[in-house]
Amino acid sequence: MSNGVFKSFLYELFQIFLRDRGGNFGITTTLLVPLLVVSAGGVVDMSQALAEKANVQEMLDGGVLAASSQTDATKQRTTVEGFLAALTIQDPTMTADDIAADLSLTTNADGSLTGSFQRPLKTSFLGMIGLNTFNINVTSTAIAAPQTAAATASPCIYVLANKTQALLVNSGANVASDKCEIEVDSTSNPAFIMNSNAALKTAEFCVKGTQYINNGGTITNFHAGCSVDPDPYAGKLTEPAAPSSCTSDSPISASTYTLQPGVHCNTTFNGSPTITFAPGLHIIKGTMIINSNATVIANGVTFYFPDTSSRLLFNGGVTLTASAPTSGAYQGILMFEKTSDATNNANKQQFVFNGSKGESLQGIIYLPNRDVTYNSTSNSKSNISLVVDTMIMNSSNWQIEPYTGGTAFSPSVAQNSTPRLIR
Repeated sequence: MSNGVFKSFLYELFQIFLRDRGGNFGITTTLLVPLLVVSAGGVVDMSQALAEKANVQEMLDGGVLAASSQTDATKQRTTVEGFLAALTIQDPTMTADDIAADLSLTTNADGSLTGSFQRPLKTSFLGMIGLNTFNINVTSTAIAAPQTAAATASPCIYVLANKTQALLVNSGANVASDKCEIEVDSTSNPAFIMNSNAALKTAEFCVKGTQYINNGGTITNFHAGCSVDPDPYAGKLTEPAAPSSCTSDSPISASTYTLQPGVHCNTTFNGSPTITFAPGLHIIKGTMIINSNATVIANGVTFYFPDTSSRLLFNGGVTLTASAPTSGAYQGILMFEKTSDATNNANKQQFVFNGSKGESLQGIIYLPNRDVTYNSTSNSKSNISLVVDTMIMNSSNWQIEPYTGGTAFSPSVAQNSTPRLIR
């Protein structure tokens, strides 16, 4: 009986009591008083039962969370029973043996742990009508790793913005990975949108929020409301001082061209050349434009953007092969931008990948101030760790795996093994 219905019932009984002024007053009172006592007492008993259920649920949640990161079944049970042991203090009639008998633990196929617990709670008033106890039943499930099949998964795409539609996957986008994890740190409504005829087939797709829109796309290993890793590179990358002079600052029309490390200021490549970036640090100031059907080779290269107005602009039809240095100060870093300036960080800008003929990327791409649009097709597997503000995936065929090469620093990368409740 809901509180509203019950209050209405008591009100009607009280009105009968007030109206009864005749000779049957004593008889009516005799009949109504026990009913009123039981009814009012029932509210007290039910309130106590609800409070106790919340109390037991909290204990079980804590126990299952702690036990989910353990692999030994005996230790798991001991851990959960330890959390529930507080019940023996709150209720002296309950013993440790009672807790052990009323607790069940199950390890599920995805590696999560489910705990179920029940206990009787004595009533104070409803025993008058034969209802001596309430049975309190609670269940909790926690997981310490994404999935058994994805235990070796590592994040390779981080979407940091807590914005509506932080990730948009449009029709035709097709992302395939055996070990890649995509993490979206948005709790907005919706955190992400996926349209029909799109597919995210990754080892795990983790979204911090619980509200999203899937218009018929295919998603594998999806978890909403899960714990995402923090930005792994925040404050870790050494930002170079950009020289005032430019290595290149004018249109280049050669059919083949090798660009030496340095500062490139608003440089445009005309025609459809083959462009080779020599190994080293290339600082892009303003916009570097690479026109359609160009071939770009950048092995052992780090691209640095000193502000969010700087960018590489590929005008479609580009074949791009790029890999980070394997040693030195920028080992493992393929692209990164300045993040030490608060004004710069507040000026989010678009960044478009248009390598539509084929693309292979190897290394860390750290663009936390960019709203990235990905239109590329990969004809070989890319190994990346990509950090962006927001992301749009358009028509693309993208084969990616996490970047596992060495770096010149120690990233704060967790493997998402922090226990979390999933139901």
